[in-house]
Amino acid sequence: MLKKMRGIGALVALSVMLSGTLARASSGEPKDFQLFNAVADRVNRYDRMTIFDSIDIGVKDGVVTLTGEVTNPIKRDEIGKEIAKVDGVRTLKNNIAVLPVSPFDDQLRARLARSIYGNSNFSSNRGAIPSIRIIVDNGHVTLTGVVNSDFDRQFAEETIVRQQSGVFSLKNELKTDAEVKAAREKL
Repeated sequence: MLKKMRGIGALVALSVMLSGTLARASSGEPKDFQLFNAVADRVNRYDRMTIFDSIDIGVKDGVVTLTGEVTNPIKRDEIGKEIAKVDGVRTLKNNIAVLPVSPFDDQLRARLARSIYGNSNFSSNRGAIPSIRIIVDNGHVTLTGVVNSDFDRQFAEETIVRQQSGVFSLKNELKTDAEVKAAREKL
């Protein structure tokens, strides 16, 4: 069966939160599950991943599909090359989109990052690996990742992001720790 995850480049194989955030699977093959973990581990180790990039991983019968968004075509190409080397990958479909070059989007990303990660009232911004990914595409913002609670999810959206000028639309795909835990238990 298909294993899919969105998030930040997987924190740990099972809790891979590549920029979005949770692993979804229905009774999949053990080989696909192992391959998913190996691919997630490789993406996690990619050192050019930032809070402004998000990668999704899909695995079915040895076919790995990468989707998501990155800020530079080099990232897309390098990640694809690394994943193609993972033992067990029969076919790689690299469908990672490259976000458009835009000084406006770069400024918005920086403002959003300062608002989220600089806010002392926001409890989900602690830790060595940032838990929220900020995807900006021509002023349209998507938040992916994991937060501690529903309050943090709402706080990120209402208090932090919506206060920024230049946000044309907002898609909040943040998941809580509890939602991620429940999804892992289904695996």
